[in-house]
Amino acid sequence: MRIDIITLFPEMCEAVLGESIIGRARKSGALEVNCHQLRDYAFDKHRRVDDAPYGGGMGMLMMAEPIALCFEDICKQTGTRPHFIYMSPQGKTLNQNKLKELAQYDSVCLLCGHYEGVDERLIEEYIDEEISIGDYVLTGGELPAVVLADALARMVPGVLSSDECFELESHYNGLLEYPQYTRPQVWHGKEVPEVLTSGHHKNITEYRRRESVIRTAKKRPELLKNAQLSQDEQRLADSILNEKNG
Repeated sequence: MRIDIITLFPEMCEAVLGESIIGRARKSGALEVNCHQLRDYAFDKHRRVDDAPYGGGMGMLMMAEPIALCFEDICKQTGTRPHFIYMSPQGKTLNQNKLKELAQYDSVCLLCGHYEGVDERLIEEYIDEEISIGDYVLTGGELPAVVLADALARMVPGVLSSDECFELESHYNGLLEYPQYTRPQVWHGKEVPEVLTSGHHKNITEYRRRESVIRTAKKRPELLKNAQLSQDEQRLADSILNEKNG
């Protein structure tokens, strides 16, 4: 997969996406990430990419033309048209199902907004969808873009050691991840559940699934409506919810 990020602060994005698992995946060739300085596509000597909004109001607005030029250059580089996403507080909230959908694309491009946003004509003509990471406003789109890129990259083949690394984690299958433990076996008087030291893989799998249902019912019960539960698991979840509700 190729991920392109259009930004005023490429160093900010590189500082995160050049490290740890994502950084190693880029070096190995399992993932390609390119951060583009939007000012390189400005058309005046001051490298301006913003101007005052028509109609007045506070702040400045990002101009359409530099963004369009940058995106069109990316299209030439890739030989195709990436799925173009504007990181915006007005977009649909990012979740694991959306990430599964985005993972089907070979190439995505993320636009980081700034100031008061982006000229609406650019959004209408170029943007495929707007995505938010939550119902709040940040000073720029770099952090949301990095969040999306990191979460998406984890599902690219070769980035993690196996698909199980993300398929068994919270939200992927509609449930929260089961509790996990490591050495020492006893810490502050609390012992690791015996089943996890038994070596019985079937029992461990069943235990973990049961704990995922219990944890989801206790912490995020609204997620259960989208989870595929057996009859026994549904009864277990219902019993926990009934207990919580008194």
